[in-house]
Amino acid sequence: MTNYGFLIDQSKCIGCHACSTACKSENQVPIGVNRTWVKYVETGAYPDVRRHFQVTRCNHCANPPCVRICPVTAMYQRDDGIVEFDPSICIGCKSCMQACPYDSIYLDPETNTAAKCTFCAHRVDVGLEPACVVVCPEHAILAGDLNNPASEISRKLVTSKVTVRKPEQGTGPKLFYINGNDWSLHPSAAQTHDSYVWADKVTEQNVSAYERGAIALPVLKSKSGTPIRTPQEQGMPLNGPIQIGGRVAEQMVQTTYNAQHKINWHWELPSYLVTKSIAGGMFMLLSLGAGLGMFTFDSATFLAAGFTAMVFMLITTILLIKDLSQPKRFLNILLRPQWKSWVARGAYIMVTFTAVAGLWWLLEGAAQVGILPLETVATVRPFAAWIVFPFALGVVIYTAFLLGQAEGRDMWQNNLLPFQLFAQSMMVASGVFFALGAFVNFSADLQSLLAVLFPASIAVNLLLTFAGKLNSFPTDTAMLASREMTHGKFRNHYWWGGIALGHIVPLALLFAFSASAPVAVACSVVGLFFYEFAFVMAPQHIPNS
Repeated sequence: MTNYGFLIDQSKCIGCHACSTACKSENQVPIGVNRTWVKYVETGAYPDVRRHFQVTRCNHCANPPCVRICPVTAMYQRDDGIVEFDPSICIGCKSCMQACPYDSIYLDPETNTAAKCTFCAHRVDVGLEPACVVVCPEHAILAGDLNNPASEISRKLVTSKVTVRKPEQGTGPKLFYINGNDWSLHPSAAQTHDSYVWADKVTEQNVSAYERGAIALPVLKSKSGTPIRTPQEQGMPLNGPIQIGGRVAEQMVQTTYNAQHKINWHWELPSYLVTKSIAGGMFMLLSLGAGLGMFTFDSATFLAAGFTAMVFMLITTILLIKDLSQPKRFLNILLRPQWKSWVARGAYIMVTFTAVAGLWWLLEGAAQVGILPLETVATVRPFAAWIVFPFALGVVIYTAFLLGQAEGRDMWQNNLLPFQLFAQSMMVASGVFFALGAFVNFSADLQSLLAVLFPASIAVNLLLTFAGKLNSFPTDTAMLASREMTHGKFRNHYWWGGIALGHIVPLALLFAFSASAPVAVACSVVGLFFYEFAFVMAPQHIPNS
């Protein structure tokens, strides 16, 4: 069986961008996006500077995560190993971009669908080589059948020392590099500046207080009187980069050119995480109340809480459709689902939940207006409760498995995430349920349950949030994303929004002012949004290429 792959000889690449230009011309790639690009990484300091080039593109992985997560099979793998895409059925959910550990997929600004390198499959199918291979003036790019021992790429792979990008991801990348430079291959190894190709201008803000002489280094001494150095901040060597014999070592590196990749998921996803947590959580509480007798079941209570939950479910659906780049194709998820994708599974879970929960709500309403006998509905109620509960739970936690398939964002690969989503749901759902007590006369046992459950779930979720930070991070990108969330760009969303407003303030209000429950509920909901915003956005700011 044919198995196509690429081989790049980094020692031959001259950074001419002929491959990038040929790719754009051959595939009509719009301005502003790239299927193939050349990354520049510079090492050393003037005059001892060296520029490293790296041709970057889709790896056509043997085990492509983008194919598994695509809900409609728009991204698929051919029998010959080429990973292709069909823009005519793509719904623009952008999940494949989150699943790619290499930043190889982009959103086409003209079609609003996913796109990437296709190995020039239309050329390969008629016996031609990809355009980038043909145009390379140094023969630095090889493409061919890895399973054919007589092919040039196979012979070269046997006799050369090669490496791949991120082998630890388990994707089986088939883009091999000869003399691959570690600074280029690992996105987090080289610092990326806001300006490209030209060196950054050194400003007062870039120079430390020690270097400016504004702060004198304290002189410390050991017990013997020997002067010792003050411990430095992590990653900040004394007096700048390490020097050997007065010359700057290669540890001084920076990325001076790279293709820019946009953030794909924005405020819609954090919002929908909150709204579906409320909808699913409220019906879980209603199901437990009806199935286990946790509180006196009252139809008026059920109708009010159920209606509120369905409103939040409607908002969730609107947010999901709005986030699609091709919202008119939303039904493709239901009409042609790819069942390995948790995007497709989640869509069916939410549709089924809405149907069974809505039917239960209609039955209770019909009994209230006299259309159905109360005794009949009371008999059916326990069965309805246990049918609805698993789907309500699924609505709440399925996103953990969806984010688990987003293998390009390692911080989301967290075994505690399903439990944290459940705790978050109990927090905001019990809070909204509690707030409804201002408009509906709940039974005394239900009010007592909510008065305990709301603060307890806040405390549990707070513990789970901090427990997640105690886990060891499997990769450097996961660690960097966590630091970006807690100490970087999103630290205010995380600490002041998620932790303070979402947890500390509601607990303080509930214990100090018994009549402040509605304010505490509002704080928990808004605070959860801020936390989810930081959680969703931070990993996307860590480059994968």
